Amino acid sequence: MTSIKDRKVRFALVGCGRIANNHIGAMKSHADRCELVDVCDVSPEALKAAAEATDAKPHQRFTDMLAKTNADCVVITTPSGLHPQQAIQAAQAGFNVMTEKPMATRWNDGLAMVEACDKAGVKLFVVKQNRRNATLQLLKKAIEARRFGRIYSVAINVFWSRPQDYYDSAKWRGTWEFDGGAFMNQASHYIDLLDWLIGPVESVMAYTGTLARDIQVEDTGVAALRWRSGAMGTLNVTMLTYPKNYEGSITILGEQGSVRVGGVAVNEIQHWEFATRTPEDDEIKQANYATTSVYGFGHPLYYDNVISSLKGDAEPETDGREGLKSLELLIALYMSARDGKRVALPLEY
Repeated sequence: MTSIKDRKVRFALVGCGRIANNHIGAMKSHADRCELVDVCDVSPEALKAAAEATDAKPHQRFTDMLAKTNADCVVITTPSGLHPQQAIQAAQAGFNVMTEKPMATRWNDGLAMVEACDKAGVKLFVVKQNRRNATLQLLKKAIEARRFGRIYSVAINVFWSRPQDYYDSAKWRGTWEFDGGAFMNQASHYIDLLDWLIGPVESVMAYTGTLARDIQVEDTGVAALRWRSGAMGTLNVTMLTYPKNYEGSITILGEQGSVRVGGVAVNEIQHWEFATRTPEDDEIKQANYATTSVYGFGHPLYYDNVISSLKGDAEPETDGREGLKSLELLIALYMSARDGKRVALPLEY
């Protein structure tokens, strides 16, 4: 597909629910480089609100939007279980695709998405906006500079609150087919950090449980992990924190450094200590940010890379293959919890 040089990048968005507002806001922040031309939702109320907020053309049927839009990229913010089918449809119709996390709820569906976009010659972007948080960018640079020396131990905690009325707000929430549980939905961005920051995982062992909510999927899960590097770690996730979201954190302990990035959504560097100081150490306080949202503020930064990629000025930071890495980890966690055994990576496929 040829690069878009002499005009704005055009987006079409399907799914006008909760997360769509972050995408609409991100597009508005890049109004000089992109525009939203079409929106689609099966809910007349959600569709009307999105169309009025954006001046985009409304469509109630996804196939109608694909047939009529002149967009360059279709943005998918529907329930997770719908992502594969819609991504494949959009790719086969010749559109680049951006999908929210998780890219799919099943491993084979994720592979099919990548294959369809490859075959159609279009780009597939998987939203991982937390990677763009200033706190995590500093942490990534420290790891790449080998400031930790050998990494020994890693701990990720996601202690959030999702009351029953959250799951009751839509029929697809809390279902295996369309949503996935605490690991796959709420902790997806944190599980992405396990590979992106630390490297390839060798094996996982997990437990999941539905302790309090009336849903099909887990509201709580724990796991032990071993990386190919020899590092070991833990993942501790629950949606039952009283009375509100409490913590989203990562702690890394290494040979020559110790770091904890915490807060509600990895938005505060709470500990930062290395054997040798560097100029980056003075950026710590500026990187911390207050947040009222567990989504953070990464969507505009994510869109910056997508727009640049479609214009031919950059490579995608998180394409379909990058998205598969966290999906593979998620599926391994669920397999381990289901079968009561250690699961080695990579998965067979």
